Amino acid sequence: MIPGSFEYFAPTSLNEALDLLKTHGDDAKVLAGGHSLIPTMKLRLAEPAVIIDITRIGDLRGVSEPDGKLVIGALTTHYELESSALVQQKVPILSQTAAAIGDVQVRNKGTIGGSLVHADPAADWPATILALDADLKVAGPDGERVIKATDFFQELYTTALEPEEILTEIHVSIPAANTKGVYLKQYQAASGFALTGVAVLLTRSGDTCQKVAVGVNGVADVAYRATGVESELAGKTLSAENIAAAAEKAADGVDAMEDIHASPAYRANLAKVYAQRAIAQLAS
Repeated sequence: MIPGSFEYFAPTSLNEALDLLKTHGDDAKVLAGGHSLIPTMKLRLAEPAVIIDITRIGDLRGVSEPDGKLVIGALTTHYELESSALVQQKVPILSQTAAAIGDVQVRNKGTIGGSLVHADPAADWPATILALDADLKVAGPDGERVIKATDFFQELYTTALEPEEILTEIHVSIPAANTKGVYLKQYQAASGFALTGVAVLLTRSGDTCQKVAVGVNGVADVAYRATGVESELAGKTLSAENIAAAAEKAADGVDAMEDIHASPAYRANLAKVYAQRAIAQLAS
């Protein structure tokens, strides 16, 4: 299908983009990579009167390492994160997650910021960003503020971002040497989206789990931290029995989604299976 008509703006600075967003309000949509917005426009699920294309704002792209953190510009593409030597060295789970997204075309054009703001429950980034306990920096008419990843994803396709705000950066603390991470997913065959995806950061001392963080996407209508798994395993030896018992809590308290691809019970079971596999992989 063909999208409805709209007015198009391509600002070259963040301030210009924010001014446009303030002027046009609810009539406007921000275009980052386009792999979420454009399909919904083609299906007429979204019919914005104004498109604000921020892809020409160079300050919103790239990865740097100030003060023991990775700072990721919101317009950094999936492929740039997948292939970055800095990311692979400092926080390799980010590269793993990027490599699991879509296909080559999607990874070359899609952006981490666009994916996070769209908040598709089957998208890959939210699980990893939650496990990393990242901070999301946003800019708006009242200045800048930081939103914790655990507060950012609120409901189906809904985040804590205000209508006149733009996500500008993702801040990720570089894990300690005894912390490793992995992202695993069950692919939906046609789209490549996650029927279930599990991101795990495991901090260990010998055979003991000091701390574990588990992010899950594709199960509920919003990505979440599997706190039951985290509390069950913390302080215990990384035995197969303890890992299996902790993984059983991967969908505790969650209303799993149902659609043509999977039942709620199947999705909840996948969360347990992939949590167990991810933790076991890091413990081996």
